[in-house]
This record gives sequence, structure tokens and C-alpha cells, in this order.
Amino acid sequence: MDGNEPGRKPKFFNYPSAIEGPPVPYSTDEPSNPVFRGLPLAIGASLVSSLSFVQSFLWNNAGFGALRSIKELEDYEPRYDPTVIPIADAPAESTTSYTSPSDAQKQALAQDVKGRYYSVTDFHDAYTSGKLTPTAVAESLLPLIRRDITPPGVHSVAFLHSKVKLVLEAARAATKRYQDGKPLGVLDGVPVAVKDEVDLDGYRKCMGSSRDYTRKNGGTSWCVRQWEEAGAVVLGTLNMHELGLDTTNNNPITGTPRNPHNKHYYTGGSSGGSAYAVSAGLIPIALGADGGGSIRIPSSYCGVYGLKTSHKRVSSHPTVGLAGTTGVVGPIASNMADLEISYRVMATPDPDEPSSALFAPPRPLSQGKRKKTIGVYTEWFSRADASVRSVCQKALDYYEHKLGYSIVDITIPFIPQGQIAHAITILAEISSCTPDVKGLTAANKVLLSIASKTPADDFLQAQQLRNLLMQHLAFLFKEYPSLVIVTPTTPNPGWHIVPGDLKYGVSDANMSVRSMEYVYLANFTGVPSLCFPVGYVDPVEGEGKIPIGLMGMAEWGAEELLIEWGRDGERWLNEGLEGGRRKPGVWVDVLESAREMRGESNGD
Repeated sequence: MDGNEPGRKPKFFNYPSAIEGPPVPYSTDEPSNPVFRGLPLAIGASLVSSLSFVQSFLWNNAGFGALRSIKELEDYEPRYDPTVIPIADAPAESTTSYTSPSDAQKQALAQDVKGRYYSVTDFHDAYTSGKLTPTAVAESLLPLIRRDITPPGVHSVAFLHSKVKLVLEAARAATKRYQDGKPLGVLDGVPVAVKDEVDLDGYRKCMGSSRDYTRKNGGTSWCVRQWEEAGAVVLGTLNMHELGLDTTNNNPITGTPRNPHNKHYYTGGSSGGSAYAVSAGLIPIALGADGGGSIRIPSSYCGVYGLKTSHKRVSSHPTVGLAGTTGVVGPIASNMADLEISYRVMATPDPDEPSSALFAPPRPLSQGKRKKTIGVYTEWFSRADASVRSVCQKALDYYEHKLGYSIVDITIPFIPQGQIAHAITILAEISSCTPDVKGLTAANKVLLSIASKTPADDFLQAQQLRNLLMQHLAFLFKEYPSLVIVTPTTPNPGWHIVPGDLKYGVSDANMSVRSMEYVYLANFTGVPSLCFPVGYVDPVEGEGKIPIGLMGMAEWGAEELLIEWGRDGERWLNEGLEGGRRKPGVWVDVLESAREMRGESNGD
């Protein structure tokens, strides 16, 4: 067990050797991939998917062969699995304490905070007081999110399936528990929804495609079951980018949800439906999945909170992921208190999943004094657009001058090449699970056809670079205990929708690579990462400013450190940022809508 002091009980299982990487300067070649959109994309996709020499040309043009020139990789073995597990040295905490109403109230934001979203505590208080019931809330939400009614619900593009019978059964069971004075906790009766990438008993799973990925034996993913067992009412499955293979959530098959803050912008992907549903106020918590920023990018674009968990910490068993060494599941939430509760419940160790079973149940950090340190790799941070840098720098200044954080300069070798290695890895993983591209969107036909040309040597070199990066991160975490590595969530201020792209889709690898420039590292190395909104910038079109997110990465298993860092960041949003938080124009006052519906029902 590397990374542990001799003679002491090991802190981690599979911890990388803490070795500083080679001192190489930041150097990158900007991508120059052809951009396909509209009808030419549809026609070109057929050609690319059927012509091997075109696939090989595009593979080389994308720069995937760049790892061959890194001589330093000769000193590193390939590392295929980024799972690193902390060894527990304290008693486990029961999950009932995670949903304690009194504990949740301590973390809830004051009612007078500007731009305040409803929290799970607001739902719980409404139910406990008898002013509302979980049934009333579910009945008010279903007409807004259902696709199977005429006309479809105004927010139905964010959802794929909602089983009315199942939803109301769960809501009525929660209602009875409140009436009997025996709620399960603060999550009881709270509406939630899950990305169409996990399994949910009674629901068809299509992963945003026209295909059927439903398990023959049925079953619900462990992480979702934990929410259900805490009483949460699952409203259904949420829209996503087809197979999770891009960062816009542009989906000609299932529809493309627009950004709640500005309809001329994408929600981001691939968990776009999840981020939309939370940003629009429909639900306080949603489940997302993240193989290359797919929780954090849409959370950033939509102005909400997202947590990419440590690799294998949160079990989705029996779901089989398409990206086994890069993808994880995690929560998207309207505020830090809800992100914290939802994470802790879903991270309950799964005895049937070998890696998850080794993790200890989450528990809050001890309240002892410790130095709070932020690490910034200036050359990397500075690659963000000027408007993004400005917003994020103001938040960093608040951390340093108002909250007492120490900011240190760090470097990380081969950051641009690491992004190529991550892309090689995740695309090869998904391509191997999807050898037949018939029936997929045109953009994914192109992407997976190109990915299928990855040679084994290049895949192995990518895993060597993974090992190098993990060892260097271990070095940084040893050098600076409790370090949070901070960057913008994305270097770009949202992704503007080009007219016409929604019909056929778009294949813009240059913009995709740009949007993933910061997020990829946590996926590739397995560390946890959290993002939250820190400001807003003017759009290039339409009304509604575009949210900007700040992102932190921490040591393997250090979700609780990130939660503390996120809570501190929430203070900037609510106390430091001029004008405070903004709610989008389409925000739904769910509790008021339920009260009105209940009043009309009582009036009848």
C-alpha cells in the first residue's frame, strides 16, 4: 500500500506513490478538428462510419497520437484503475443521522437570502406543519414534467419517463408517514429524479438514445435505492446527451432542454436534464453521472451545485457503466446543504459492490483547526476566457482575504496531454461497448467510429500518463495537506446554441475539448471534485445572464473537505457577490403551486 508512512496503520488502499512529475512547461496545440452540423453532419456521419481510412485520418487529425512523443512515460507503468480507498479509523455513522431534520436545519440557508432556492428542509417543514403533503407536491409537478399528455408538460423536455402510478404510490406512502408522525427523515417525501443512465425498477432505460438498455432482471441502482429508502419520491428519469458522449445535451432523439437562465444556450451535458430540473426549481436534488465533467459542466452552465465523487465510492450496482475507469455517479443540488445530504445518503457502502464496500460511510470533518489551502496552477487557470477568469478570481480573493484560505502556486505536468489520454480512454471504453453505431445520432456515429481506431499502444500510453498524473497529485496532497486544487469549472461562459443545430445535432470537437479542459482531470485520476456558481456574465444572445462555476478537486475520499470548501464558497455567492444569486426566469415555485392546487381542490 503505497503512500503510507512506515510503521503506521495505512491510510489508503491503492494510494499512488507520492512522486513529483517531470518539470515540463505548459504547452498545447489548439485542436483543429472539422466541425460538422446540419444536413452535412447527417450525410458525413454515414460516410465516416463506413470508411475506415476516413476514420483513421480523423483520429490522427484529432491529435490522439500525441502521447507517443512523451519520452518520460517510459518510467511509468500503466495504471488502469484510479480507485483509491481511505481506510477507516473511526466508528461508522448511521445513515439516519444524515437525514436528521435538526442537523439539516443547521445547514439550511436563511429565508431572506437573495435568489434562495427551496431546500429539502423547506419541503420537510411544509409536510410537518401540515400545510402541504408529498402527494400534493407530486400532483402539482406531474403535469409540468410529463411527456405522455397533450400538450406535453412545459418542462417535459428535461424528463424522459414518469410513471404516474409509481410516483403517487411513493408520495402517498410518505404522506401517511407524516400523518402518523413517523417521517423517515428530512428527505421523506422530497421530489427527486435520476439521470437515464442508472436503473430504476419499472422504468425503461435508453441512455438518451433510441436503444433499450433496460436490465432484463430489473432492479434499481444502489445509489437510487438509498434515496428511496430515505423516503425521497422519484419523479422519473431525466434527459441526457445520447450515451453521455458530449457536453451540450444536444439530443435530436429525445429533445434538447434549453438553459433555464437563457434559452439560447445549452444546459451542458451529459446530465443536462438533471441540471435543468434543479435549476428550474422543479426538484432540489437530482442524480447525475460524470465521465468527463457530465455533472459539473451542466451544473456550472445552469448555476447549481454538482459533486463528482471519488471513483467507485458511490455504487450504482447493478448498473453496468459504459466508461468503467472514468465514470461515476453523484448529486446535483440547488444548494450546499442539499448536496451534502444527498451525497451522504447515496454514498452508503454497498456490500454487493467490492470497491464501494471497502469505503467507510461518509462522516463530517472534525471541527479541529487546520490550515485551509487552495492550489492554483496559474498557466492552466489563465487559459479561461477573460470574463470567466474575472468572475472566478473575485471568488478566490474572497477565499483568501475574507475566509482566511492560503493560496499556493502549484504545477501539474502534461495537463493538455492528460486530456488527450482521458479522451482516448473514455472513448475506447464506450466504443468497445458500442461496436454497432446504427441508430445513433449523427454526431455519435462520427465520434465512436473515430474512437474505434485507437491502437492498443496508444491506449497503454494513456494509462501510463494516468499513473504519472496520479503520482504527481499524491505528491501535491502530501506537500499541502487538505489541499483543494481550484480552477474555473469550464473555461468558456456557457455554450451558445447555433440556429439549426437542434434538428440534426452538432459535432464540434474543438468546443467539446475546450469545455472539458478543467473537468477531465478528476475523472482520469479518480479524485473527487465539486463545483458551485460564483457569478454571471452577459450572453451573446437573448435575455438572462450566463452562470459561471468555480471547481475544486481534493484528495481521494476527501468529499467532506470539498463540502466544507463549497459551504465557504456559498458564502461568497450569498454575501460577497454583488447582486447575489440569480434565479432563472422559468423558475417554478413548487411549494406555492402545490398550495394553489391544494386550495383549488379543497375549494371544490
